[in-house]
Amino acid sequence: MRIIAGQFRGRKLLGPDTNLTRPITDRAKQSVFDALAPDLPGAIVYDLFAGTGSLGLESLSRGCKHATFFESDPSALTLLQKNIATLAVSDRARVVRGDLFAWFASSAKPAHSADLIFLDPPYRFLTDRPAELQTLAEKVVSAHLSPTGQILFRHDRRDALELPMLRRTNIRDYGSMRVEFLLPV
Repeated sequence: MRIIAGQFRGRKLLGPDTNLTRPITDRAKQSVFDALAPDLPGAIVYDLFAGTGSLGLESLSRGCKHATFFESDPSALTLLQKNIATLAVSDRARVVRGDLFAWFASSAKPAHSADLIFLDPPYRFLTDRPAELQTLAEKVVSAHLSPTGQILFRHDRRDALELPMLRRTNIRDYGSMRVEFLLPV
């Protein structure tokens, strides 16, 4: 895993030793971030189910103002914190440890809403816990996403989740992975 472009271009990131996280491929990351390029400078980013932080750290490299990473797995958290330290971006990064469903259920509307949210649950999550994911998406949109913000939803392309509060503006498939670009309705 590495940073594809921007300030930290070519810098290597620590990746998972297990299959608990699914790092995005360089080809897919390049394609997605090329589409996001105009929106990244100065953006506030949330990286949900962050794993080792590849998406949020790529955003920081490309000029986002701040990234908040949400992760519960202890081994992924350790690698995420090391990746943040290696890039020396702790002043522009926040790590929220633990159950993100509980965090969003109890959190108040932030002072600064997110301009971009990466919604990247573990594969098969949509099959096992779709109602929880839909509730999370509703809370994120209603209280944390700016009116002009967007959500990037990455999942197994065999799965689908209806999110009536969002409209799809783009769908991209990369092998078995699907990335949906979503805006509030």
